[in-house]
Amino acid sequence: MGQQHKIVIVGGGAGGLELATRLGRSYGRRKRALVTLVDKNRTHIWKPKLHEIASGSMDLGDHEVDYMAQAHWHHFTFRIGELQGLDRQNKCIELGPYLDEDGRPVTPAQTIEYDTLVICVGSLSNDFGTRGVKQYALKLETQQDAKSFHSKMINACIRAHNQPEAIDKRQLHVAIIGAGATGVELAAELHRTTREVVAFGLDRIDVDKDIRVSLIEAADRILPALQPRLSQATEHLITRLGVQVHTGARVMEVMPTGIRLADGREIESELVVWAAGVKAPDFLKEFGGLETNHTNQLVVRDTLQTTRDPDIFAIGDCAACPRLDRQGGRIGTVPPRAQAAHQQAAHMIGQIRRRLANKTLKPYRYRDFGSLVSLGKFSTVGNMMGGLIGKNLMVEGYFAKLMYLSLYKLHELAIHGLTKTALYTLARMITRNTNPTVKLH
Repeated sequence: MGQQHKIVIVGGGAGGLELATRLGRSYGRRKRALVTLVDKNRTHIWKPKLHEIASGSMDLGDHEVDYMAQAHWHHFTFRIGELQGLDRQNKCIELGPYLDEDGRPVTPAQTIEYDTLVICVGSLSNDFGTRGVKQYALKLETQQDAKSFHSKMINACIRAHNQPEAIDKRQLHVAIIGAGATGVELAAELHRTTREVVAFGLDRIDVDKDIRVSLIEAADRILPALQPRLSQATEHLITRLGVQVHTGARVMEVMPTGIRLADGREIESELVVWAAGVKAPDFLKEFGGLETNHTNQLVVRDTLQTTRDPDIFAIGDCAACPRLDRQGGRIGTVPPRAQAAHQQAAHMIGQIRRRLANKTLKPYRYRDFGSLVSLGKFSTVGNMMGGLIGKNLMVEGYFAKLMYLSLYKLHELAIHGLTKTALYTLARMITRNTNPTVKLH
């Protein structure tokens, strides 16, 4: 028996974990390939869920996936460490040492060889060089970020309740910069969860007067990716909930006491969240001599191969992938969405199969299933099936909420299978009635 083909996947996000799991089931189990997943974290969480962790409406422990367990169950290898180098000539990647919370090394620096390398390291927030963002704004890029925001929010409420002086107007004010899906979803969830936190004995806080949420957007409307009618309907709903919406407001600086806008106005806030814009991680810029664009994305062909190395693929938010029409012509770039990562992971299964059989690779075509934005228990809005029927179908309310929930279930089915997904769902339904409706720590 010949040497096994070495497939290395860097990044255990939505696309990377699905790809490693499916390849492990298909090739790792039968020893037809050696599948290795690399990530700098121990566990995975579906990124569109981060706003729920931050607001306290979801317990991280109920939804995170342990990479070591997933690898054991699905016949692939997991290696922890941060990608630091790429040697294309010798076909290997370099990982930095993994350190514990005290700064002591858990794993040493490692070198991992590959025959096929798939890079899917996701995206980060793009602060566009705005002054003060790195020092004073919180971001929702990782589960640690979401947990940190939640802890700060809970502490702010407890501090305000126990302090002898009156509550300052900026003290329980959350300013969210960026009114895309993440910003709007976080604003809607915070309206509910902050009130539920206060209900647990923090009666010195007046929820209608002391707790405030502001949404700041540089465009002329919130949710600019959706149709204007849905943007207007969403703005009407969250304004009615008490969220203060500022559109056409460009942030010039984030300060220790709040933010300053381009028109000179200052919005005082104790908690500032930056949720505007995305880019690929900075280390990808000309990484290993691979071609990148202005937002650090790896430029790939329609086969998902990088332009300068056919043995290296990139999928998900970190890839600048051409978007093709039905005739094969380029009509733009695939948007950085979870559905794109899911589709590309599925396409990569076929690409790996063709590579192992020395067959010609097929082009990837993005299928647009629309965009959905959850407003917590209040509503869900979006447009569906845009790329399939030639026009946008606007959806709202209960049907849209079911569609939104189904996206996460599809992800769970891809990594767990039907039986485990059903059992996990049942377990959450049971524990929901025995735990507080909002996470308090």
